[in-house]
Amino acid sequence: MILGCSCYHPPAWRRIPLVLTSFISTSPARAGNVGGVLAILLWSATVGLFRSIGEALGPVGGPAVIFTISGMLVVLFAGIPSIRTFDRRYLLVSGILFVAYEISLALSIGYAHDRSQAMEVGMINYLWPSLTMLFAVLLRQQSASIRLLAPGITLAFLGIVWVMKGNDAFSVARLAENFADNPLAYALAFLAAFLWAAYSVLSRRYGNGKSAVGLFLLATAGVLWLRYFQSDQPPMHVSLPAAVQVMVLGAFTATAYSAWNFGIQRGSIGLLAALSYFTPVLSSCLSSLWLGVTPSWTFWLGVAMVTAGSLMSWAATRLPGRR
Repeated sequence: MILGCSCYHPPAWRRIPLVLTSFISTSPARAGNVGGVLAILLWSATVGLFRSIGEALGPVGGPAVIFTISGMLVVLFAGIPSIRTFDRRYLLVSGILFVAYEISLALSIGYAHDRSQAMEVGMINYLWPSLTMLFAVLLRQQSASIRLLAPGITLAFLGIVWVMKGNDAFSVARLAENFADNPLAYALAFLAAFLWAAYSVLSRRYGNGKSAVGLFLLATAGVLWLRYFQSDQPPMHVSLPAAVQVMVLGAFTATAYSAWNFGIQRGSIGLLAALSYFTPVLSSCLSSLWLGVTPSWTFWLGVAMVTAGSLMSWAATRLPGRR
């Protein structure tokens, strides 16, 4: 900056937040919806990348590196927020839910026995759109037709059952056997779905239009690094492909969570939950291509059921009143 000159122009990358702020100020609801859609698109690529990075850097070390980079990127572009400006309930409740969700999802994918199972646990995570609608209704943030919401949620859960049963005929014993094959990974995936639905709804209530996603991401990285150094973990096999994947997923993660946090606070939570029904299909396609896995027809049928259930849950919010 030249002294005495009032026409200072910041670097292009520093002007990005200013451009976004200008756009947001003209149409906050529309910008919130756009942010939510962007997050959904970026999330669709995460399952496959999480798995391949975990194979190179370990199930704990890989996510620790990813969230360190993504947290630093958010802080770099958005700055370090003042903790005093946040509602304490947002920092504590939403922060704990966010960290717990990220760790649960990352470890469920990392602890999967193989790439096919990683896609299965990744699909379980996509129960969150239907659960988001359920929690929004229970907390009176959204009205809905219970006659349509209940079947939608049930269909989504049945879709997960269909994914987990594989090519075998359905039976409770066979389903329990598949779950027992890797109970930790499956349990973490189910937990992740509930945690993210709760985070989405409670952040809207306590966030007051503000975001601490950068701090949440760094907190997630801190917990994972603590786990990494206090437990017996496989060595990291650092390579150029792994480094590139880490940087790409780190950027995707930083952008997606910042955009989603803004979207659920400013946009239509019903619309975003509805649009998220595309995520299971898109994520499965991208993961299949990236990981080189060809899922069975029962897997795709389960994906279709989860998608249809999410869509029914959204449709329930479009009908007047509760029934």
